[in-house]
Amino acid sequence: MITRKRLAAWLGTALLTVATCGALPAPASADAPGPQAAPKVELVLDVSGSMSTEDIDGQSRMSAAKQAFDEVLDSTPADTQLGIRTLGANYPGNDRRVGCRDTAQLYPVGPLNRDQAKAAVATLNPTGWTPIGPALLAAAKDLKGGTGSHRIVLITDGEDTCGPTNPCEIARQIAAQGVGMTIDTLGLIPDATTRDQLSCIAEATGGTYTTVQHRQQLTNRVQQLVQRDTDPTVNPVPVQGGPDCADAPTVRPGLYSDRETFSENRWYKVDVDPGREVRAAVSVSDDRAVDPDYGVLLRAVTTHGREIVRDAEAGSGRTDMVSAGVRYPKPKTDSGSGDQPTAETVCLEVGNSFSAPPSVRTTPGLPVELSIGLVASPHQASDVASFGLGDGWWLLGLLTLTGFMAGVLWGWLSRWRVAIWRTN
Repeated sequence: MITRKRLAAWLGTALLTVATCGALPAPASADAPGPQAAPKVELVLDVSGSMSTEDIDGQSRMSAAKQAFDEVLDSTPADTQLGIRTLGANYPGNDRRVGCRDTAQLYPVGPLNRDQAKAAVATLNPTGWTPIGPALLAAAKDLKGGTGSHRIVLITDGEDTCGPTNPCEIARQIAAQGVGMTIDTLGLIPDATTRDQLSCIAEATGGTYTTVQHRQQLTNRVQQLVQRDTDPTVNPVPVQGGPDCADAPTVRPGLYSDRETFSENRWYKVDVDPGREVRAAVSVSDDRAVDPDYGVLLRAVTTHGREIVRDAEAGSGRTDMVSAGVRYPKPKTDSGSGDQPTAETVCLEVGNSFSAPPSVRTTPGLPVELSIGLVASPHQASDVASFGLGDGWWLLGLLTLTGFMAGVLWGWLSRWRVAIWRTN
């Protein structure tokens, strides 16, 4: 006799089987890349006396940094070797010679023990000087060795107070060593001098600079930088856009970095195969003081100059980054002809309408990050099956089929049970 529990279990198994038919993972590609070397990242935190200033979301800069570090440590990928170095954390006196040597490794670069790292950060209190240059040199030594990527993330609220060597020059020396060291800098409520110095440090090694005014902004940016090196496909590749479509470099799927001067337009080319869709996004950072009211343009055109699609976003001085994105699907066949077309070259134009006060330097250009993706076009009916469960039509079709089969099966079983009950 079929009980309700047995019937429910059997029906649930049947529905699960139907639902998972399209969700089984595809077999791994035979030529899939092997495991990457573990990336090394060291967070260099300013613990100087000025970090006690309370101007980040109603709390001190130090408190905001501690909370951000806790969240970053919780989200750090398991295969990342992470360390923490401080500057200005231990010497509270006025002896410049001693204060300018005040940098120490709080947590060694290696496999992360989250509890130990959090406990170490919790002990920090704003104390002394701001020896950025010595801290960068020490961090570069901490990260030496290994074939993976090497990244320093510097978080500070002020410029170097030691000298005489400018930390920007020290960053250039680190870059000249040829060890692939990237330095990203984050300025907490920085003044113009600090912003210029941190921008110069980042620029010297191909890194990025970010102004931080809120705790969550600090958390999000440090998380992005720490996780960036866990996947080489999201590590920006330097590229220089062309002055027009004809002279533009051809880019493949990936993330690219470039620089544009104020109000400049640069071009890039992408080859799009039939049945594929190009998805492009660009972000332009205002890493220095700029005039209010600016914008970023991203548009796709044919090699003959016909515009396909465009997107433009505007800013008003309240953000350090403006982004725009476009999508363009290449049909599998030419409309009405049935011919199989060849790949189409699409030209991408990236432009900006930034301007700056006369006192602000305009070189080097503004940092640009261009993301290129090529996926199976969701607008092609024959390509629907290649999409995953979360990509729209495939999921809708599966759920519709599952619901229909469940209804038919339940109705048949109900009628069968009633027939058996009447017979008995």
